[in-house]
Amino acid sequence: MDYREIITIEPGKRSGKPCIRGLRITVYNVLGYLAAGMSQEQVLAEFPYLTQQDILACQEYPA
Repeated sequence: MDYREIITIEPGKRSGKPCIRGLRITVYNVLGYLAAGMSQEQVLAEFPYLTQQDILACQEYPA
């Protein structure tokens, strides 16, 4: 999987922070939820418009 197909950066959206598929949820948000102890399944339940691939792209992005 190439995270560049999922992670987008738009200067006028969320101050240019990397977002998921042009949505207003940032990579930082998703990684923060995971770091705070949420499981991937919990994140997906909380944000039903996200996919497993989105979460994996967020994890791959900083690497």
